[in-house]
Amino acid sequence: MIKIALSFDYGEKRIGIAVGQTLTGSASAIKTITTTNKKINWNPITILVKEWSPDIFVLGRPSLKSGHEHNLTREIERFSRQLTGRYRLPVEFIDERLSSRAAVNYEQEVDRAGLDAVAAKLILETWLQELSVK
Repeated sequence: MIKIALSFDYGEKRIGIAVGQTLTGSASAIKTITTTNKKINWNPITILVKEWSPDIFVLGRPSLKSGHEHNLTREIERFSRQLTGRYRLPVEFIDERLSSRAAVNYEQEVDRAGLDAVAAKLILETWLQELSVK
């Protein structure tokens, strides 16, 4: 079954969003939205959910080599619960350590969609690769 996924790279100031699908295993950076005082503007996310009709959300959750919890982990998990509550779709997590650093190598996409959206694309590509191995 083909699945459409929306992916998020959550940050305190910006949230990157990408879309992908399991048939081709491809992902595209869509856009970056900004947050104000850690408050999320849900309107652009709702518009994208309606436009793409995803089956699942993929959310980056960084891990530390030390094994300790990353300082954003609790906020990311809260965002995950909000996504599920609002849109009634499952969320899967993927380790997104270093995705923003890797995203700088995609200059044209960064110029078009924003660094965080490209990081979301890399998160989704990792998820799609792991899915194809299962």
